[in-house]
Amino acid sequence: MVGYRIGIDVGGTNTDAVILDEQDRVIAQVKTATTEDVATGIETALSRVLASARIDRRQIRHAMLGTTQCTNAIVERQRLSRIAVLRIGAPATLAVEPLAGIPEDLKQAMIHYVEIVRGGHEFDGREIAPLDTEAIRAFAQSVKNRVDAAAVTSVFAPVSPDHEERAAAIFRDVLGADFPVSLSYRIGSIGLIERENATILNAALTGVARRTVQGFEAALAGQGVNALAFFGQNDGTLMSAEYAMQYPIRMIACGPTNSLRGASYLTGLENAVVVDVGGTTTDIGVIANGFPRESAVAVEIGGVRTNFRMPDLVSVGIGGGTVIHLKPGGGFSVGPESVGYRLTEKALVFGGDTLTFTDVAVGLGKVAIGDSTRTASLDKELLMAIYRDIIARIEEAVDRVKVSGDAVPVVLTGGGSALFPDVLAGASQIIRPAHFNVANAIGAAIAQVSGEIERVYSLEKTARTAAVEDAKRRAVAVAVEAGASPETCHVVDIEDVPLAYLPGNATRIKVKAAGDLVG
Repeated sequence: MVGYRIGIDVGGTNTDAVILDEQDRVIAQVKTATTEDVATGIETALSRVLASARIDRRQIRHAMLGTTQCTNAIVERQRLSRIAVLRIGAPATLAVEPLAGIPEDLKQAMIHYVEIVRGGHEFDGREIAPLDTEAIRAFAQSVKNRVDAAAVTSVFAPVSPDHEERAAAIFRDVLGADFPVSLSYRIGSIGLIERENATILNAALTGVARRTVQGFEAALAGQGVNALAFFGQNDGTLMSAEYAMQYPIRMIACGPTNSLRGASYLTGLENAVVVDVGGTTTDIGVIANGFPRESAVAVEIGGVRTNFRMPDLVSVGIGGGTVIHLKPGGGFSVGPESVGYRLTEKALVFGGDTLTFTDVAVGLGKVAIGDSTRTASLDKELLMAIYRDIIARIEEAVDRVKVSGDAVPVVLTGGGSALFPDVLAGASQIIRPAHFNVANAIGAAIAQVSGEIERVYSLEKTARTAAVEDAKRRAVAVAVEAGASPETCHVVDIEDVPLAYLPGNATRIKVKAAGDLVG
């Protein structure tokens, strides 16, 4: 039986969709404008790509979505769930209250109730204090019918998750078996505050994730597609619908990583710099051994500092819709405003009244888009100065993601990359592969499912080889839970970092496993 895949990626300007056959060849692709409510744009892209493919829809087995809805909810401070925030760490952690470092406007957007109870562990798994189960039960009863989800964080939970699991059991006993509880040991790294903040964001996004999953599945059903739905993670892999509703924070920044994976697939390169040009921004990232390189430092999500994994990206406020401001006397400034998804309405070459980067490229003859005569009256020297300024910014960003001064292959993806030249400083070659303008949707469609764990082990109690094997086993289990086929699951990355600042010959082991889609 033929098995087709649908891949959809929602960007700030366009929503792209592709259908791949069982050899992962593109048989249909569309690019539609992203709509303000996102869901309408997804339904439109899905409808058009199905109409273009003209295939038996019963033979579509998998449908993948990379979406910005979780990112938008945090940035816009809207549609967030009411949450209960529980920290297990008294009396050791009372000096810093939960929600530290979260901007005030975001706190106000999340209706929240906070409690700190006794418990938590040392780095080697010893209890700091017995878990105060009575206090947790009283807190859960006090927030009954007042919250939609809970965030639970315990000291050194990545070493011993026992207290978090017991707290989750109490919440579900009081509030119902299906009540969503986010546990920090499944989300963040060692640091307490950053891990707690990532867990709080995850809990606040559970409602958005549920509506996103249900909306996508309804859109598929409405088109007569009975396929397994998967959702993009921000490491360039996928997760099942059920897993996505548990860990919506993993959807944040999945769009750029889809492009990175798509670029790797389309070029066959496992190591390269990828420049993904959209309508509003250009994201520059690195493919390392076939997967997006992760950031090695704490990152901010919507103004919140977290230690949640994120791709190592440099984003520049330049895209096809970037607005160019002309100053009296001949000067100019570039962005940061963009006409975004209204490019075909606002840009000069489409009959609009706003000078954009697209108009600059068309005016210089770099690309043929729209009506070029509408840029004929513009000063060519000024346009060239603007164009050179923009390209210099991109070249500087490419230089920032490189780890050496050597020239490297640079892959251009995204619809806006047509505006870029065939030569960039620091690039050994410029590659613009076939289907480059929908590389993000292709990246979503061809991705594998992954799982990742990070734990601290005391090598005074456990041999290093046993610790590594334990971490591998746990990572594979997480990947299978996320929707990977157990038969194809394998370890793709291991980090083993000694922690000299902790006693007991401690080491931090991080393992990622990946496998093909189940079904």
